[in-house]
Amino acid sequence: MILNADFHIHSPFSMAASKKTTPKSLLYSCSIKGIDILGSGDALHPVWRKMWENCTDIPESISIVPTAEVEGKSKVHHLVLMDDFSQAEEISEKLEPYSSNLKKAGRPNIAAGGEKIAEIVHDCGAYVGPAHAFTPWTGMYGRFKSLHECYGEQAPDFLELGLSADTSYGDRIPELNGIPFISNSDAHSPLLDKLGREFNRIDSKSKSPVDVINAVLSGSIVLNAGFFPEEGKYNRTACTRCYRHYSFDEAEKYGWRCTVDSGIIKEGVYDRSQFKSTGEKSLRPPYLHIMPLLDIIREVLGLSSVSAKKCKNLYFQLIEELGNEISVLTDVSIKDISGISPDVGMAIDKFREEKIVLHPGGGGMYGSFDL
Repeated sequence: MILNADFHIHSPFSMAASKKTTPKSLLYSCSIKGIDILGSGDALHPVWRKMWENCTDIPESISIVPTAEVEGKSKVHHLVLMDDFSQAEEISEKLEPYSSNLKKAGRPNIAAGGEKIAEIVHDCGAYVGPAHAFTPWTGMYGRFKSLHECYGEQAPDFLELGLSADTSYGDRIPELNGIPFISNSDAHSPLLDKLGREFNRIDSKSKSPVDVINAVLSGSIVLNAGFFPEEGKYNRTACTRCYRHYSFDEAEKYGWRCTVDSGIIKEGVYDRSQFKSTGEKSLRPPYLHIMPLLDIIREVLGLSSVSAKKCKNLYFQLIEELGNEISVLTDVSIKDISGISPDVGMAIDKFREEKIVLHPGGGGMYGSFDL
């Protein structure tokens, strides 16, 4: 069966996460978005884990895969996929000697390197890989030159691309051949413009966590979907203060200090991936560049916020008449969409055909697009 999956989210116990996040609110948003498989997020946190274990409102149409993100040494983030919540409890117990906030923080700090974290995860029968691998501050490639330098003899099971990268950023890196790429929202709230903003479409035997994870690891991902990398806030090399863009050679020439305000110049994901791309393009599923439907409607209507009544009204009209959001973005005919809103139909068609004008982000400022 073909399933839409978002494995990486956060609970209200994570930093900068919405306190309104609950299993119920997440499940509601999944039903609207068209998410069939949802990562629990923060499964190492005892209270959040219990909230999921005690949840009686999970519909048959949605399956929960226990997942967690941890921050290891060098501030590198790692994503963990588990078959069940008992694995999460076991991993938590084994990581506790390395952490002072494991039972307090949704995304705990672990005083161990990638190899040790992966060893513990693997010993418990679970799976691990770098989270948002290309982001400069907490991504693996922002801190290490290679997978082996980070994970040693404990090879990662997958790699999460992150909001600032797509398949093209990793598919020419030789050491990533054979490693599945996953794309997830990293949502810190259940809001409809955050949850499922990036997702995976997988071909799985069933919706059980075991079968879903096996589908990921066996290469049964048939589509990755998410932002244009240029929309990420660290896509291009830029000053972290005034956001002026620099080429890599210019940044090197100026000692990674901005010539305008002496701010720090941060190397962008694009430049980092280009230096590592030395191999041939590998065989990967297609990557669909798309935006949340609410953001598309906001842009089309010329509104300042997705919370505007006019924006929400058109959004729910499209959902009620055409189906869930992912279907509208990927599968529903442009003719049917245009029957409700010609402008939204035209915009989605441009996204599908990749005829969008992009303004790359950098230095901490998100990029933007024009229709």
